[in-house]
Amino acid sequence: MSTTFDSVAVGDTIAELGYDVTPTTVVLGALASRDWRPMHHDFKFATERNGVHDIFLNTPNQAAWFERYITDWTGPHGRIGRMKFRMHDSVFPGDHMVFAASISDLSTDDTGQGWATLDIRLTADGRVCTSCTARVALPSDPDDNPWTRRGDRWKP
Repeated sequence: MSTTFDSVAVGDTIAELGYDVTPTTVVLGALASRDWRPMHHDFKFATERNGVHDIFLNTPNQAAWFERYITDWTGPHGRIGRMKFRMHDSVFPGDHMVFAASISDLSTDDTGQGWATLDIRLTADGRVCTSCTARVALPSDPDDNPWTRRGDRWKP
């Protein structure tokens, strides 16, 4: 089931997603994105050379978590048009990271596509680690699918 444009309103909140971060979470995310930099897998390097208390999630890993959070909410027909985020603090093994969001804007473009703007926060044990804004195409009804839009009909 997909979230539809007519079923949401500005100010709506999206159910939180919580996850306990382990060293495996950090390392597998770095490997999946082919990020061989040692601060994402080598404790000694991270603590002695980077001055942090442990290895930490890399940028592509965080992007993937944001995308998962968004598409868990939208369902298979939601389509991310744009996403931009800013990291304020690192996410470490042992942290319980939580994604939470609200809808800050709804609009329809000149092709009839409905868009939701989401303000998303990634917190870890009470610290705001990353803030994100995403523009997401939502189906207008259960039979619509933004993924079928091409060319001039897709304007992210």
